[in-house]
Amino acid sequence: MMRNRSIILLLAFIVISIINAQEKEFKKWTVTPPMGWNSWDCYGPTVTEKEVKANADYMAEHLKSSGWKYIVVDIRWFVENTKANGYNQTDPIYVLDEYGRYQPAVNKFPSAKNGKGFKELAAYIHSKGLKFGIYIMRGIPTKAVHDKLPIKGTNGVTVDKIYSTENQCKWLKDNYTIVANKPGAQEYYNSLFEMYAAWGVDFVKIDDLSAPIYHKEEIELIRNAIDNSGREIVLSTSPGETPVASANHVSEHANMWRMVNDVWDKWDDLTHLMKVSKDWYPYIGNGTWPDCDMIPLGRISIRGERGSDRMTRLTKDEQYSLMTFFTIFKSPLFFGGDLPSNDDFTLSLLTNAEVLKVHQQGTDVKQIRNTSKEVIISATNKENTHKYLAVFNIDDNEPQTIEIDLDSIGINKLKTVKNLWSGVTSKVEERIYKVTLQPHQSQLLSFYTN
Repeated sequence: MMRNRSIILLLAFIVISIINAQEKEFKKWTVTPPMGWNSWDCYGPTVTEKEVKANADYMAEHLKSSGWKYIVVDIRWFVENTKANGYNQTDPIYVLDEYGRYQPAVNKFPSAKNGKGFKELAAYIHSKGLKFGIYIMRGIPTKAVHDKLPIKGTNGVTVDKIYSTENQCKWLKDNYTIVANKPGAQEYYNSLFEMYAAWGVDFVKIDDLSAPIYHKEEIELIRNAIDNSGREIVLSTSPGETPVASANHVSEHANMWRMVNDVWDKWDDLTHLMKVSKDWYPYIGNGTWPDCDMIPLGRISIRGERGSDRMTRLTKDEQYSLMTFFTIFKSPLFFGGDLPSNDDFTLSLLTNAEVLKVHQQGTDVKQIRNTSKEVIISATNKENTHKYLAVFNIDDNEPQTIEIDLDSIGINKLKTVKNLWSGVTSKVEERIYKVTLQPHQSQLLSFYTN
């Protein structure tokens, strides 16, 4: 009897060790916050293979050397008759395989013909030294349920046995909820990620996971499926607002998670993000990252959801402020504009080596001040003693002279300070450092001891 009990305890220990090892392993895939491009802001659900390749070509030529590497195809790549400025939910033509898994629509992605899925597109992007990602919705396709398609890896279980209409996404009705404890639920997600791994997918953004309901059980199914796939697939949950009460859980299952709903080219979206982010500073790092959403700069809404084809409506000062906040906060950086349409200024926002060093090497990120008029955030370079400060005037009308007691935030024995966007270096003469900023202006500063 004692011998059997010892065997059971040993097996339990082995299982727990395997689970813990898997949980730690996925964090190694994103030691620094991921950087890439996502098709949503400029193409909505209508992006084509040609456009994806054009953005990949641009990234490989102009951005890869600065650390940008993910190319992500966003929503509804599996619907043949998509439309701009919204979703066709009247008569969508879905493309599925015999196991109820979405396939790329060949009229948008010609290389997917003959059941090849995204294999050829992924190979093209990999040939550029980049990584390939896709977007999916949580759950099971409604069409697969109606057609009672079988689940791969089960003994005759069909998808209509694992679904529920409860908590179906309210803004897009492509999928039903998967009931996590039903036989076949884990196998369905396993079959998805087995297929994605075979295609060569490196990144999956999954929508309707975090809000308005945090779907803990489906997130766990997904984590298991990725770990079972045998491929390093980064997991991004979307959209926000992910509840802070679930911070420990999401950081043990996903590489990145949204803090807010979609961020567009409106100043109020950035200040709202700054407000919400105050609770997330303790969860920055260790291979998992609170996500500020895509960067709505450059040329957006070519066929997008919000507004008409345009260059971003944010002023240059506001663009600097957005990039400064995303950078020092160490958010994943996913550019939303059409990369081949970039002007020189937009490109400069994405390739400033000193600014990106803050993003990749910054640690111990802290909010120092957040009022109705000013925001101050600090970080430390993990490879030396440089201290970073991001200072923002978020007032809409008045200039602000912002005073910072350097000693109170651990900045001492200083000789120089460098504005990382302009490259201008100056001496530090006083222990109370003053920055004068116009409305919506910011500075990203590095303080040096030598």
